Amino acid sequence: MPTHLQQKTMRPRSRLVAAAALLCLAQLPSPGHATAFYHLGSAVALPGKAPAWDYLTYDSARSYLFVGRRHNGVTVFDVATHKVVATIADSKGANKAILVPALDRGYTVNGDGSTTEFDLKSLKAIRRIRFGSNADAGSYEPVTGQLMFTMGDSEKVAFMDARSGKVLATLPMPSHHIEASAPDGHGNLFVAERDRDAVVRIDARTHQVTASWPTTPCRQPTGLDYDATSQRIFVGCRSDRPLLAVLDAKSGAVVASLPIGRGNDGVAFNPATRRIYASNGLDANLVVIDQQGPDSYRLEQAITTRPMARTLALDAQRDRVYLVAAEGGVDPAMKVNTAVAPFYPNFYFDHTFTVLTYQKN
Repeated sequence: MPTHLQQKTMRPRSRLVAAAALLCLAQLPSPGHATAFYHLGSAVALPGKAPAWDYLTYDSARSYLFVGRRHNGVTVFDVATHKVVATIADSKGANKAILVPALDRGYTVNGDGSTTEFDLKSLKAIRRIRFGSNADAGSYEPVTGQLMFTMGDSEKVAFMDARSGKVLATLPMPSHHIEASAPDGHGNLFVAERDRDAVVRIDARTHQVTASWPTTPCRQPTGLDYDATSQRIFVGCRSDRPLLAVLDAKSGAVVASLPIGRGNDGVAFNPATRRIYASNGLDANLVVIDQQGPDSYRLEQAITTRPMARTLALDAQRDRVYLVAAEGGVDPAMKVNTAVAPFYPNFYFDHTFTVLTYQKN
């Protein structure tokens, strides 16, 4: 039996041992949480009137995030300093910015069917070129040096030589909702047709559709990206059962599908980590999927974001994902887009447009 003196000298030591044990336990990964989760690293609200927005594009060379803010034009946000560095002049109505670093040029996709060409270094506008009407999005095809612009309301896509600004061709499409697109690096572009539940392949050399593939069980395909190594197309779908569908780029066959959140508008693939990201505005989540093989995929994690954070841009170098959102509401005196959701916002509050950065560190 220890003496009273021994008990007094043992108690501090016992407390030290217990504290050390607790510290060791705290450093061990919790059961079921071995994965390093993305979390909100910063949320920067931008001043301005009630916003509208669409696609995001990231320039890793300058740490600039280009935001298609429609009425305001393209906003350029420095993700390092958390400040707006420019608004591209004469880009009112822009939904997206397409960047072509090889030419030191950027091109906005303006809703009236025009593009504003700008200098990528100075961010100064050069000229505004009309190619059609009702434009929504587009991509740069590097083999042919062409820009492809989608015009869903007109059921067309337009091709423009990026260097000269000359419109080369217009291709009719049997779709009223032509969504995201991505090049394959061999002169083709893959394009999602939301109202036809299909992905089409377009040859940029001939300006013709060379394949059309159904995305079933994926309905209403919107977000899209491409993995050149495994030759797989990743498509986010807004259907009643929202899915990420994986298509074989040679045959068009759907080789895998995984659940995602409602209201998808953005899909991005990181070839270095083999991860696919899907941003889903209605469920306010970011779903991260791990590619284990060309036809094998698993959910890595899903995290909550903010309502209406539906589009995204990927910073592959720093392993960060950028989204934007704003606070909105439903005014019953105004038209509500119930096709998207029963209470889909039909207005947003001033000074609430926010750039969200999700990171692991």
